[in-house]
Amino acid sequence: MNINILKEKLKEGVNIVAKISQKSLTLPVLQNTLLKTEKNFLKLSTTNLESAISWWSLAKIEKEGQVCIPTRFLSNLLGFLPNKPLTLNLDGLSLDLECDNYKTKIKALSSEDFPIIPQLKEGEVITIDNNIFCQALNQVLNIPSSSVTRPEISGIFFSFQKDLIKMVATDSFRLAEKKIFLKNNLEKEYSLILPQNAAKEIINIFGEKQGDLKIIFSPNQILFEYMMSETDHPQIQFISKLIEGEYPNYQEIIPKKYETQILVKKDDFLNQIKAASLFSGKINEVRLKANPKNGKMEVLSQSADFGEYNSFFNGKIKGKELGVSFNHRFLIDGIAEMKEKELSFELTSEEGPAVLKPLTGKDYLYVIMPIKAS
Repeated sequence: MNINILKEKLKEGVNIVAKISQKSLTLPVLQNTLLKTEKNFLKLSTTNLESAISWWSLAKIEKEGQVCIPTRFLSNLLGFLPNKPLTLNLDGLSLDLECDNYKTKIKALSSEDFPIIPQLKEGEVITIDNNIFCQALNQVLNIPSSSVTRPEISGIFFSFQKDLIKMVATDSFRLAEKKIFLKNNLEKEYSLILPQNAAKEIINIFGEKQGDLKIIFSPNQILFEYMMSETDHPQIQFISKLIEGEYPNYQEIIPKKYETQILVKKDDFLNQIKAASLFSGKINEVRLKANPKNGKMEVLSQSADFGEYNSFFNGKIKGKELGVSFNHRFLIDGIAEMKEKELSFELTSEEGPAVLKPLTGKDYLYVIMPIKAS
């Protein structure tokens, strides 16, 4: 292997693939990056056995080859080198790196020790604006909770329908559903469960990229692909295993009607709950009392250490007078994800699920269970 490439370009690639490189006592090779030549491209790959990242860059390839290099070590070393062209030359299991007046020899591992990254070439393909997809995914990203007994709710449920994508997440105490409306209809409908860690990596890898993201999915894997701007070749691929199992019929949880509806400004609502949270007790309880007669929503909380909070804000309230207690953390999370300035908060009963959604938008809703009276 003999390669010439700009230092900044190589560092960019190492920083991307390093996101899933991890320490492993049983498989030390997982701490390594696989460097491999492919015609006029240098390819970097890492894996944690559940997911994998590959990155490509155009480079001057004098001699082909492949080798494994410790990821963190390589990243640290590149951080000290000048922004000049560098040369990589493989001599047995030693990688010679030269950049300006810097010369190093890095001990390497054989590429034969590196796990095989599966290739996903067949399956339904969707092309979608990367920013739209990542922003939508971010709205449900932090809701799932790890569950050994119910692994299906540890991930994010995707329903690819004819003209839209639904993303759903729950932890049994709250549920969020985000919709992305597609410009082109899908030939078939699919559903899958993406691990939460994989969803976080998608945001980390693609979140700042501009342009389209290609999604290819099969029964047990999903691939996300971002293309180079200068040529028709992938720049980044991220592949992940899927969670097996059947996702709960979450539609049954979403209330079809309400007893009380509160129309309120997002910032007023959010600030009141944040202030009340400072006075909440060990179970994070904040109590809301809706009064349709005077159009006021009362917010109450109390703490043995700090005292009491009793305030109100104005809103358009219709239905019956109702008081409900919520976990302030779950409520704040839901309000904060709303993109519109005015919200609709729908209460079903003192112990029934409540629905929070934008006043006019139909692409997002948040269902939250109350704290039941003891």
